[in-house]
Amino acid sequence: MTAALGDTRSGLAYGALGLPLAFVALPLYIVLPNHYATVFGVPLAALGALLLGARLLDALADPWIGRWTDRWFAHSARRVLGAAAIAALCAAVGFHALFFPAVAGNEALLLWCGLGLAVTYLAYSVLSVVHQSWGARLGGGSAQQARVVAWREGLALAGVLVASVLPSLAGLGATSAVFALALLMGLLWLRTAPRPASIASHAPPLPLTLPFTNPAFRRLLTVFVVNGIASAVPATLVLFFIRDRLQLTAWEPLFLFSYFAAGALSMPLWVRAVPRMGLARLWLVGMMLAIAAFVWAALLGAGSLRGYLLVCVASGLALGADLALPSALLAGVIQRAGHSGRSEGAYFGWWNFAIKLNLALAAGLALPLLAAFGYTPGARDSAALDALTGAYCVLPCVLKMLAAALLWRLWLRSPYGDTR
Repeated sequence: MTAALGDTRSGLAYGALGLPLAFVALPLYIVLPNHYATVFGVPLAALGALLLGARLLDALADPWIGRWTDRWFAHSARRVLGAAAIAALCAAVGFHALFFPAVAGNEALLLWCGLGLAVTYLAYSVLSVVHQSWGARLGGGSAQQARVVAWREGLALAGVLVASVLPSLAGLGATSAVFALALLMGLLWLRTAPRPASIASHAPPLPLTLPFTNPAFRRLLTVFVVNGIASAVPATLVLFFIRDRLQLTAWEPLFLFSYFAAGALSMPLWVRAVPRMGLARLWLVGMMLAIAAFVWAALLGAGSLRGYLLVCVASGLALGADLALPSALLAGVIQRAGHSGRSEGAYFGWWNFAIKLNLALAAGLALPLLAAFGYTPGARDSAALDALTGAYCVLPCVLKMLAAALLWRLWLRSPYGDTR
């Protein structure tokens, strides 16, 4: 089924679910910590510990969700879509509850937030693993899989654009309603999407730990984890940096929009370059671009509107590579190992485990560390702002450099190499 997404309609039908899922990814992770810290006065250290715990719980469930997903695919399309519908309902309810707590006081708010995060993240995990596995099961070479991922992640970036500006323009109530409606429409579109040939297979899925017997997966996952932490740290701290270091709170929607728009617009360019350069080499180029952007960000001060706008555009272009290329590499790893059509869920379950572990570590470590160095939201003293700049700009650059070195050593110079 190498031409499964060869036209715009089939691409939209498959990728549409990515739009609402983006509301539970980076936008929720960016907005929620700042919302609870500034609106409800929840201490950063306690909030960071809660986010770490919720993400770790969710991450631990992902491999099992991947196992269940493989079983749903082996049963029928109806079973897959039914499970996705239940998960969508839970995600919509949990998302709304997170931003409109029915309790007061720090302890009660932390408990409410923890329960809301557990429900929302677990539902999101089911939907995302189903969506990713569906795309990987469509098969094809690296260029085809890059197109599959680009449709999914491109529409996810469209969702990010909506979710990043909607709260400030229309309020959190409207954001919650749009999220629920987009989930419904995404599932309706998925019903009409190209279906993997293996979806009707009743062959039992392979073991849960199977991906770790594959050396190529272990190497790719190592690079992915380090690179993911490098991206998760600034995602967690971006609003604090804009408001306190740059003191440009009114320009938040423009900054977020330019970042995610650049990522969305760059996706076709990255995909088009795959046959010429290969997935892994292009990913390395994206890492270098991200490092160049954040080195520049470390030099910015209060009122640096144009400078930071350029940072957002450049790092957004790099984001396109991070979103389009690693998952396509993973699909190739699954195919070359002979595990296609049976264990995509297991692979993507562990893949999502890594994504959430990255976000958990970013929030659970960066926020308490900033608090330990004396930073609190609204700080203006130089020591606190220097700590914020170091965490937001310098640390991600160091981690990106490590990820690039690992990609070169563990993948490009390995027997697995780079496929086109």
